[in-house]
Amino acid sequence: MLKPKPAIDPALIRELAQLLNDTDLTEVEVQQGELRIRVARNIQLAPFPAAMSANAVTVAAPAPIPAVAAAVAAAEAVADLAAHPGLVKSPMVGTAYRAPEPGSKAFVDVGTQVKEGQTLLIIEAMKTMNAIPAPRAGTVTQILVGDAQPVEYGEPLMIIE
Repeated sequence: MLKPKPAIDPALIRELAQLLNDTDLTEVEVQQGELRIRVARNIQLAPFPAAMSANAVTVAAPAPIPAVAAAVAAAEAVADLAAHPGLVKSPMVGTAYRAPEPGSKAFVDVGTQVKEGQTLLIIEAMKTMNAIPAPRAGTVTQILVGDAQPVEYGEPLMIIE
């Protein structure tokens, strides 16, 4: 005897798609009994492909075009920065802080003259605060991270010229 297909609630699909838009997630999946619904953002801006099976429904929500253009521009900017001789990269994964404590003055700002070894910012990694020193003397021309921003190993932090 065949099992009847679970009823698909269009309101639930709309709610999940709205959740993607509100939270900038790329994918969300919900399972209720035999019914499993996966909603994913379609980054390629293709038409809405909907793959249906007895247990799954996939609905793609298009990514906004300005977000895609901004991501491409940001990727090109990072590629240009990687070749800059005064680039200061993150030596670790963690959270970057521009000041020694909340509410206090930043270690450096754009235009600050720094000496080799001077603290530029700190990165918290595994509950340890690690001072990031200036690799050379010069002027800070760009600060590429915000306060309390997560950073990855090798991510551009600042440019000193």
